[in-house]
Amino acid sequence: MLGFLLGPRRPDAAKNSPYECGFEAFEDARMKFDVRYYLVAILFILFDLEIAFLFPWAVSLGDIGATGFWAMMLFLGILVVGFAYEWKKGALDWE
Repeated sequence: MLGFLLGPRRPDAAKNSPYECGFEAFEDARMKFDVRYYLVAILFILFDLEIAFLFPWAVSLGDIGATGFWAMMLFLGILVVGFAYEWKKGALDWE
C-alpha cells in the first residue's frame, strides 16, 4: 500500500496501451473455445480423480474386505458406463 501511495506516477502512452509488444491487438482477447475442449478437460479430471481413489483402495484392500471390493466395483462400473456414453456420443473424437 505504501508503494502505491508514495511511488511515482508518470503514465505515458506506452504504459497506458493495452499491450506493450509494439502493435495493437488485432482480435478480441476473449475467444470462444469449442465445447469439446471443455468436455475433454472434464473427462480428464474425472478419470484423474478415479486414479486418485484407486491407489488408497488398492493399498487397503486387505483391510476393507469384500464390501470394499464390491463398493469399488460399483464405482468403477458407473465410471465405465459414463465413459462408454461419452465415447458413443463422440465427445472423444477430435476433428
